[in-house]
Amino acid sequence: MIQDLVLQREWHPVLRASELKDQPVAVRVLDEPVVVFRTKDGVHAFKDLCIHRGVPLSLGKIVDDELMCPYHGWRYNASGMCTRIPAMPADRTIPAKARAIAYRCVEAANLIWVCTGTPETERPVAVELLDEKLKCTEMGPYRLNASGPRVIENFLDVSHLMFVHEGLLGDARFAEIEDYRVHEIDGRLRTDEIRVYQPNPDGLGRPTVNRYVYEVFHPLCAALTKYGEEGQFFKLFLFVLPETETRSTAFMILQRNYALDEPDEPFIAFQNVLIEQDRAIVERQTPELLPLDLQAELHLTCDRLSIAYRRSLKEQGVSFGTA
Repeated sequence: MIQDLVLQREWHPVLRASELKDQPVAVRVLDEPVVVFRTKDGVHAFKDLCIHRGVPLSLGKIVDDELMCPYHGWRYNASGMCTRIPAMPADRTIPAKARAIAYRCVEAANLIWVCTGTPETERPVAVELLDEKLKCTEMGPYRLNASGPRVIENFLDVSHLMFVHEGLLGDARFAEIEDYRVHEIDGRLRTDEIRVYQPNPDGLGRPTVNRYVYEVFHPLCAALTKYGEEGQFFKLFLFVLPETETRSTAFMILQRNYALDEPDEPFIAFQNVLIEQDRAIVERQTPELLPLDLQAELHLTCDRLSIAYRRSLKEQGVSFGTA
């Protein structure tokens, strides 16, 4: 199994906070089985394994604010320490080795986040980028049979809009991408504005020329800001959970300064259509893992952001989901 020290230090979204109720939930992070659960003190994450006989703790339940293994009833507190072994005499001391492997876990932006290593920040940096003054719409989760870096790069690829999303986000008759630059600022990538003619850019049936700005904040966290007419704009954040090297879950948050009284459902339905169009591509790309060797594929000027993204992953030492 690949040990990616870079991604192990990152916070990864594992599920919507609303999905985590009063019983444990099994998830997968960097090909590691993880169980997440709630207590009165908040959210917690363990390796999904009871040290006694290797049963997934996610099959258990919460009893008296502790996670109980379904096999022999061993109970673990929020720190991972085993507090009760029913088969052992009450006067015996529970072995110090009897504990679960605990991971860092937080709830933020209505998502549950897990870090399987030592995080560089107390909370996901991406959450701090959200603007509370804007209208917020949550989208996903979208489960894709594609590597995390492939999903991010597809999101960053402006020249596919005219073909994969023709009639919505682009028009094949206006496929030329004017030159732009990618800037690296404090380890983050940001493009110049890129002009794109769009027949129906938000599902509301209004053709216009929009200006796109793409940003990459972390290996599996990116955003695009679309500037329209009369000061209207939205910012779409993409957070990708790397379940395995070839399976990912995408979470999106859309923030906008217009259509404030309109319901979320049309925006969600529109994004659902776009994701299915993207799925047909990203789940069939070869190789499955994103090539970091720039000689492995042909690149054009319009691919500046993809090139910068691949270089950044290589420089950081990201190995999970890349080739």
